[in-house]
Amino acid sequence: MAGDMKVLNALDSAKTQWYHFTAIIIAGMGFFTDAYDLFCISLVTKLLGRIYYHVDGSSKPGSLPPNVSAAVNGVAFCGTLAGQLFFGWLGDKMGRKKVYGMTLMLMCICSIASGLSFGREPTTVLDTLCFFRFLLGFGIGGDYPLSATIMSEYANKKTRGAFIAAVFAMQGFGILAGGIFAIVVSAAFEASFKAPAYEVDALGSTVPQADYVWRIILMVGALPALLTYYWRMKMPETARYTALVAKNVQQATADMEKVMQVEIGTEKKDPAVSANTNVKSSNEFGLFTKQFLSRHGLHLLGTTSTWFLLDIVYYSQNLFQKDIFSAIGWIPAAKTMNAIEEVYKIARAQTLIALCSTVPGYWFTVFLIDRIGRFTIQMLGFSMMTVFMFALAIPYHHWTHPGNHIGFVVLYSLTFFFANFGPNATTFVVPAEIFPARLRSTCHGISAASGKLGAMVGAFGFLYLAQPQDKTKADAGYPAGIGVRNSLIVLGVVNLLGTILTTLVPESKGKSLEEISKENDDSSEAGAEEENHSSDNRTFLV
Repeated sequence: MAGDMKVLNALDSAKTQWYHFTAIIIAGMGFFTDAYDLFCISLVTKLLGRIYYHVDGSSKPGSLPPNVSAAVNGVAFCGTLAGQLFFGWLGDKMGRKKVYGMTLMLMCICSIASGLSFGREPTTVLDTLCFFRFLLGFGIGGDYPLSATIMSEYANKKTRGAFIAAVFAMQGFGILAGGIFAIVVSAAFEASFKAPAYEVDALGSTVPQADYVWRIILMVGALPALLTYYWRMKMPETARYTALVAKNVQQATADMEKVMQVEIGTEKKDPAVSANTNVKSSNEFGLFTKQFLSRHGLHLLGTTSTWFLLDIVYYSQNLFQKDIFSAIGWIPAAKTMNAIEEVYKIARAQTLIALCSTVPGYWFTVFLIDRIGRFTIQMLGFSMMTVFMFALAIPYHHWTHPGNHIGFVVLYSLTFFFANFGPNATTFVVPAEIFPARLRSTCHGISAASGKLGAMVGAFGFLYLAQPQDKTKADAGYPAGIGVRNSLIVLGVVNLLGTILTTLVPESKGKSLEEISKENDDSSEAGAEEENHSSDNRTFLV
């Protein structure tokens, strides 16, 4: 155990080095790709409706039927949930490094395949799109527990929160990049292929070349992941996994001395002593045991429930902000635009939100998480989201009047800011810190999967709930909903529940991973018992 602690203590006290920043970039580019791939679909769903579901003589452009829209928006989340559970478990069984490359390559292949969805009939195109987006989500799911765990196990305890949050903050740049690229592509196509508005020429408003727009936007998501694949494969296994799970302290020490430029050194263990210690230690309990339940049960409940509630709100806002902006009149009515122009206007609105609130929120967390703590940031974020959501919902009709749109957009942006300077970041950071090394990736995967379950509730539920209460005004194929105003009230209540359940989440600021998870407690006790036992034997012999 002394050898284990020596290399772990060296990691905890190591100065911030270039390798830390390299790890942030390598792991972060995976998250850049995750966010781009998950959220770029919201930029093109209306275009897909115009291309494949046009109805001759209709007063409104074609739109995806309810079941198709739900599948296109939500199927990647189903894959992500499965990937988080599977790769999270596999990361604890096989090691973080071995599994890391699998997830990235799967993301790259399926990003390209999504854009190559074949056929010209709506059924074949959308079926293949959903198939590849499910597999894309499966790969993305694996990136959550692995990236968080790897970064937490490489970092020192002083700046660990900032490093993990910085990896997650790349998600904001991914959302921003998706919007900017969609603006560039749609502007280029709009300039090259002029088309009238839908109300002027319904059929001519969607030029044949529009089919390339959504494909290009989806496929480009593979590029950043491909660029970092080589470097991801060159990363060594984390010292904590090698020392605490694989039980190879010598290899852990050698790896860390090489990449972090620190002299650690460790004594070779007597195999008999090591074996004796392993037998006596009771700190090897599994996930489905009474020991885990008593020590970490409430912690897992806290991380899963808060992430679940957060993602109901966060993903419903991200995926359907285009519908909210259309409802308040910030984006013009669809019939007054052609197909490519609509992509441009939606991308412009979402990019503005990302630039002004989403990205800054992430980096506020990075700079402050190790100063004010995870618990404070999460509690503040949920509380402020609750306030702003009710501020949008209660006087909702006021915001729909001409001249009041800017006020709505400002408050709406603040909900994104406090989501990211709040629970969207901390729910990712904390599960990578508070569980034992042998279960860390699994527990993070379970917590993240709970979040994606919430994302599916948000994606599928908000799609129906936000429909007008008057069925004649609802989108084609949809039943009457409760309206945008009441949907925002529901989201406000969800945020309030998140605030309450945050009390179950422990603070991990400034502590080593072993101190937080109490991973070495039993081992220390076993070592003390061994020493006392040896002492007793010596006394008896004398």
